[in-house]
Amino acid sequence: MILVYALLAGILPAILWLWFWLKEDNLHPEPRALVAASFLGGMIVVIVAVVLEKYAYDIISDNTFRYIAWAAIEEICKFTAVAVIALPSKNMDEPIDVMIYCITVALGFAALENTLFILSPLHSGEITKGIITGNMRFVGATLVHTVCSAIIGFMVGISYYKSDFIKAISIIIGVILAIALHSTFNLSIINSSGTDTLKIFGLVWCAVVILIILFEEVK
Repeated sequence: MILVYALLAGILPAILWLWFWLKEDNLHPEPRALVAASFLGGMIVVIVAVVLEKYAYDIISDNTFRYIAWAAIEEICKFTAVAVIALPSKNMDEPIDVMIYCITVALGFAALENTLFILSPLHSGEITKGIITGNMRFVGATLVHTVCSAIIGFMVGISYYKSDFIKAISIIIGVILAIALHSTFNLSIINSSGTDTLKIFGLVWCAVVILIILFEEVK
């Protein structure tokens, strides 16, 4: 029962966000099967990320570099899922599609990651802590995953009709920006007090507004 609740608490909010972002491309909706595959792919690469992060934890002693490494692992794993599942598809036929599938994979990733974070306090009988954890990740970490992956999608999208070389450079720049933002968020949360945390979440929501503007730019 605890596992079921954790899964619902982790996955349902991510699906709600997915519904919201898919509406940004409601004129040319994506195939449900490919969206579902991308979401599931995002969940699967969590397992890969956890293994790699454990390895990074063992070989990196400095906390700052450790968090940067973790952010890099997660962003690279998410984009790899996009590159394997969505990019080769014939349905990837317009620039905004890249952002859509990057966000879809990110939300799948966040769904399982949130489930794992919620499962720990629930397993210990800390129901209130589990609920708070779910709510905080809904308005914080889930959006960070979304924004970071969308940055990569935006960079690929604006180079959609360019040469392969330009596309490669755009991907590299996008990944670097995503890692920088992700690691900055993680380090800020770790080193913040309660008031500072609310400010950080406020900045994340500002980033969401910017993301909506980027959607319009790619369109």
